Amino acid sequence: MPRVRKDKTPGSYADPFWKIGLYLRLSREDENEDESASIINQEKILRDFVDSYFAPGSYVIVDVFADDGLTGTDTERPNFKRLEGCIVRKQVNCIIIKSLARGFRNLADQQKFLEEFIPVNGARFICTGTPFIDTYANPHSASGLEVPIRGMFNEQFAATTSEEIRKTFKMKRERGEFIGAFAPYGYKKDPNDKNSLIVDEEAAEVVKSIYHWFVNEGYSKRGIAQRLNQMGEPNPEAYKKQKGLKYNNPNSSKNDGLWSASTIARILQNKVYTGVMVQGRHRIISYKVHKQINVPEDEWFVVPHTHEAIIDKGIFEKAQALHKRDTRTAPGKEKVYLMSGFVYCADCQKAMCRKTARNIAYYYCRSYSDKKICSKHSIRQDKLEKAVLAALQMQISLVDQLAEEIERINNAPVINWENKMLFNSLKQAEKQLKQYRDASDSLYLDWKSGEINKDEYHRLKSKVAEQIPQLETNIAYLKEEMQASNGDMEAANPYLNAFLKHRNIQSLNRGIMAELVKAVWVHENGEITVDFNFADSYQCIIDYIGNEP
Repeated sequence: MPRVRKDKTPGSYADPFWKIGLYLRLSREDENEDESASIINQEKILRDFVDSYFAPGSYVIVDVFADDGLTGTDTERPNFKRLEGCIVRKQVNCIIIKSLARGFRNLADQQKFLEEFIPVNGARFICTGTPFIDTYANPHSASGLEVPIRGMFNEQFAATTSEEIRKTFKMKRERGEFIGAFAPYGYKKDPNDKNSLIVDEEAAEVVKSIYHWFVNEGYSKRGIAQRLNQMGEPNPEAYKKQKGLKYNNPNSSKNDGLWSASTIARILQNKVYTGVMVQGRHRIISYKVHKQINVPEDEWFVVPHTHEAIIDKGIFEKAQALHKRDTRTAPGKEKVYLMSGFVYCADCQKAMCRKTARNIAYYYCRSYSDKKICSKHSIRQDKLEKAVLAALQMQISLVDQLAEEIERINNAPVINWENKMLFNSLKQAEKQLKQYRDASDSLYLDWKSGEINKDEYHRLKSKVAEQIPQLETNIAYLKEEMQASNGDMEAANPYLNAFLKHRNIQSLNRGIMAELVKAVWVHENGEITVDFNFADSYQCIIDYIGNEP
């Protein structure tokens, strides 16, 4: 290659001394290319070029700027931005890359960099590949026709590669294969299959504690974060780095290793802990625009039973129910009050507030207290909690009696009248369908044997053809009705089980409240009404028992 003579100083450069920055990049799609594409070999190739191209004593390699595993369509690459900063501050006045594709996969960014950024900052740009560019030795080399053409090819390659990668990721997501760079906190990648998750026992214990504190002990999300910080437990990002993973995100520089309420909230809402793979919640706009946007929930990839669950589904559902309610805590408190988010004024339908006066806690209607638009509603906290507990105990006792009655009916030798009627109708319709199908098969033979003429054949054939679809529709409807009727008690089972497992309940916690109670209504006279969950299932049981023959 030609050597630039030291005494050749055209343009604005006087006795130039080159402060060189070598730029290297390797993206994921390049990992299967030849060995020269690797970061180490890129650096070796560029250093050999510098030694042979520059006169001794005319340069110094200031730094090597390498972006490993990042796409060239993203101009926000950390080390590329760092290199630009060095050029602006005159710490680097010459940038060298192996090929245009190493620096750019976007034609617009390439041309702006070469035609605007480099000249404005008085820097030198050298591309050692094809086309060879040296904006100092040959200022026109960056404006030749081959440069934008090469940029177009590089951009098209990025677009094609991006599309192929998206298709591959879509297939993997549909199969429930994990495609993230790092496993969710509580899991780790299976060393024998990078697309599978296995439980990280150490982190999983923290996840279990978070759910237990939130559901059973009434801690707020902020209270849980404070407790973990007091224990010295590293947050998920710090934990990954502690385990030697090269985890990084745009906000890593701000991460102090401490837990926050928002981190706790994300863990409490992540269905992955129940053994369900949920992916595709975010996507980038395009291969050129790397801004991440949210994806509607109905477009997520959700595949159950892909890995071992850390959290029981019932506990997870309780956490979701509690998460939707008011979980604010008083200043300096870590736990949420037992009834927070459950107590409402029976008249104005607004949530009631908790207040303490003379060491007695009570709930009151704020609409009346602040705006005088409702009547006075208030109840002491201790009386409220005792009343709700008593109501639950009564409901459980009632459910226990219902369960015994259902068992008696189900074990009876006869089915109820509705099922019997449906069963008889179904058998009759199936019998008629068979007769019509047999008739359809025999009509042709009757015509050919001369028992009926052609006109009679077509008339009868048309009539049979009309009846068969109608009967098939009726049969399908009757089967659905029978399944729905038989499934009433199956649908009620969650209701029965939810209450009966608390047969010996003597105290309340927020997990029980979330599971069994929808709302507690306080009336003006201090009486309460408890709306229980599973109201539809309860009515279903009553109807089932009432229809017993």
